[in-house]
Amino acid sequence: MVSSLTTNGLKKQLENWNQIKWKRINKLIRNLRQRIFRARKLGDFRKLRNLQKLMQRSYANLLLSVRRITQTNQGKATAGIDKEIINTPEQRVTLVNNWNGGNLKPTRRVEIPTLGCMA
Repeated sequence: MVSSLTTNGLKKQLENWNQIKWKRINKLIRNLRQRIFRARKLGDFRKLRNLQKLMQRSYANLLLSVRRITQTNQGKATAGIDKEIINTPEQRVTLVNNWNGGNLKPTRRVEIPTLGCMA
């Protein structure tokens, strides 16, 4: 069993999709969203950016995202650009365990020519 440290504590290899405590996951994400909202409302942009980064690295956010995309989403039976459909709990576990981050670089960059200064 492989384990590593994440933003929400110790991450262990997920073995069973049904062992996840969804109330706890939802509470963690809800609290983090409230902290982000509060930081934005107070104008504390440094804290806001740090909390947003924390949300991106959050293991609980990954679990909730996989659940939404593969279980509760109306288009869950539609293949994406990778031509894969994830239906079974075993496939979800494999996806979570093999996740190593998203696409960090832009896929295509198009430079838009400017006409120069108008003044």
